[in-house]
Amino acid sequence: MRIYDAANFPNPRRVRLALREKGALDQVEFVPVDVKGGELRTPAMRAMNPDATVPFMKLEDGTVIGRCTPIIEYIDSVFEGPSLTGDTAQERALIHAMNLRVEEGLLNAGADYFHHATAGLGPELETDQVPAWGERQKRRLQDSARYLDGVLDGQAFLVGDKFTMVDITAYVGLNLATALGLLPEEKLEHLERWKASMAARFED
Repeated sequence: MRIYDAANFPNPRRVRLALREKGALDQVEFVPVDVKGGELRTPAMRAMNPDATVPFMKLEDGTVIGRCTPIIEYIDSVFEGPSLTGDTAQERALIHAMNLRVEEGLLNAGADYFHHATAGLGPELETDQVPAWGERQKRRLQDSARYLDGVLDGQAFLVGDKFTMVDITAYVGLNLATALGLLPEEKLEHLERWKASMAARFED
């Protein structure tokens, strides 16, 4: 199993954290991709992954799986360890719904701001910037952060009473938002407490 990624990028970080939770980091071959150098847009890369995004995974039979969430769902199914995507139909539905909410409202919103309202990855790659869209996504991110703060009032995890892939998505998204200075000015007590607990979990 090979995972093509750029280790410091947000979505590849999500997959690596999921593998860590499953105790399977050493069971995957990572192939570094020069995103800033435009490698994703080469014919060889597009032949494997037309989306031109990282991460994507190539299995031993040649099957390619793109997009972060499907990769994590696959990892959760094939490796031993605590479930990240739910054990019952209800759990899986709730986790998937919240993961989409966090992915779109926090992580993708932060990425949109980065790519549209800043220099992003540079003029050669950022050829279709819409600064107003980036600013709109900043406001969406802030609303999402406030929402998550409310969700975490009185609970340790974002869905139910155990750690799931939603916590991974939100942690990576929150780190991106922090790095870009996008979070609301007011104190989000529950979100800050949760982030500290996730940092202790991931960065020990």
